[in-house]
Amino acid sequence: MRNFQDFLNDGLIEYLDVNEENDSMVALNEKEVNRNTTHLEIADFTLLGVCAALVPYPHHNQSPRNTYQCAMGKQAMGTIGYNQQKRMDTLMYNVVYPHAPLVKSHALDLINFDKLPAGQNATVAVMSYSGYDIEDALILNKASIDRGYGRCLVYRNSKCILKHYANQTSDRIMPPILDSETLAPPYRHQPLDTDGIAAPGEIVKDRQILVNKTMPVVSGGGSGPSIATPGQSNAEVEHKEVPVPYKGSVDSCIEKVMLTCNSEDSFLIKHLLRQTRRPEIGDKFSSRHGQKGVTGLIVEQEDMPFNDYGICPDMIMNPHGFPSRMTVGKLIELIAGKAGLMEGKFNYGTAFGGAKVEDISEELIKHGFNFQGKDFFYSGLNGEPLEAYIYSGPVYYQKLKHMVQDKMHARSRGPRAVLTRQPTEGKSREGGLRVGEMERDCLISYGASMLLIERLMVSSDAFDVDVCNLCGRLAYSGWCHGCKSSVSVSTIRIPYACKLLFQELQSMNVVPRLTLKNYCD
Repeated sequence: MRNFQDFLNDGLIEYLDVNEENDSMVALNEKEVNRNTTHLEIADFTLLGVCAALVPYPHHNQSPRNTYQCAMGKQAMGTIGYNQQKRMDTLMYNVVYPHAPLVKSHALDLINFDKLPAGQNATVAVMSYSGYDIEDALILNKASIDRGYGRCLVYRNSKCILKHYANQTSDRIMPPILDSETLAPPYRHQPLDTDGIAAPGEIVKDRQILVNKTMPVVSGGGSGPSIATPGQSNAEVEHKEVPVPYKGSVDSCIEKVMLTCNSEDSFLIKHLLRQTRRPEIGDKFSSRHGQKGVTGLIVEQEDMPFNDYGICPDMIMNPHGFPSRMTVGKLIELIAGKAGLMEGKFNYGTAFGGAKVEDISEELIKHGFNFQGKDFFYSGLNGEPLEAYIYSGPVYYQKLKHMVQDKMHARSRGPRAVLTRQPTEGKSREGGLRVGEMERDCLISYGASMLLIERLMVSSDAFDVDVCNLCGRLAYSGWCHGCKSSVSVSTIRIPYACKLLFQELQSMNVVPRLTLKNYCD
């Protein structure tokens, strides 16, 4: 692969100053080259990076939209290489049936994006359908999903290391436990093979064991019954169970198992876990123009609108996403893809060039379509014609890695942080749902004082604390260390975080004092 510096070294690219330009005949493109031409201007699309150059007609979009696409293009699922089935990545997303885009750019050809694509061509109707498509939500055709649209594979990796210790002991793998009467393993041991390792093809559920590992109780130096002596084998040393469980609310299939060694010569076991996922409500999609949206509704094909040719769209997009975003490039991509389908060719939407809208419209007219790309549609609910012509055609959509299955979370009760005694944060830690500053301000504006107390204290970190009525400082077990008295100590309920703040201020020689009053006064 040659880079820009190589072209400079070979003299294929030259830098000209102002004086040299006066004595040169520079052609702006290949069409202007003649016998007097001395230089050809470098292609203007080379100004863009890889992500931006993949956008069709980027010069017709508002610039922030192209910036958004540069970020979302990296999150799109697709193919990562022809060896992707042989890899053991920590996390990998693959689309089952990726498409080459119908509207390409020259940069797309240069990086071979059509050979390793990251998206699918969807037939899109730009119209409002029910109320489930507001705020950029998309409506998907259930039949399209059944045929494989947006289906993806999620691969995850699970590791287990069997270590050797300084006292000649080592971790080991035990076979599954079997019931004495039925000879069946318990629920957690069901995926395990006779060697204590879950085999390829097994379906694993939450908290089931992938590797039934045990480790010696004492693994360091010293003396004791758990230390292997020169005449004692590893099997005679006391071991404790430290199995490697599968964690996940959705079942996974074991794709493959790899047995190898790491750099420290420890035995390494890797499981590659696979999940097949269909698009569902809440999954995120994006076109190549920064127009992102989540699935708002999945509709049966019988209820979807259809046109004169019997074509039913794969996706319905609300037209209110266009005026303020000004992504005209997406509108041009739609008719360019539609004309390309009729002509049996790929159209180009390279930056600062590409197929002209006038030429595309003429191709549509030649094949009997409206020059604007609009079609006559019928309602799928009652079969009557819709009141307006619908702008429809193919658009390249990317399925992004943000899926509702990975993010959906709820909690009633669960673990709390040690320091603040407030609920933990995040799905992986079974965390709570945070009522933030803006949510708090909304509750204050409604005057919902009891709800505020319940959310911010009772359900979070309520704590009973003793306070001295005389000096206003915190007391402990009914005794005020400041007044050296227990005569006037009251117990109040405050958030634990507030009590912690008072103590941290005291540690810095700042003494907050509380003034207590009777509730009825």
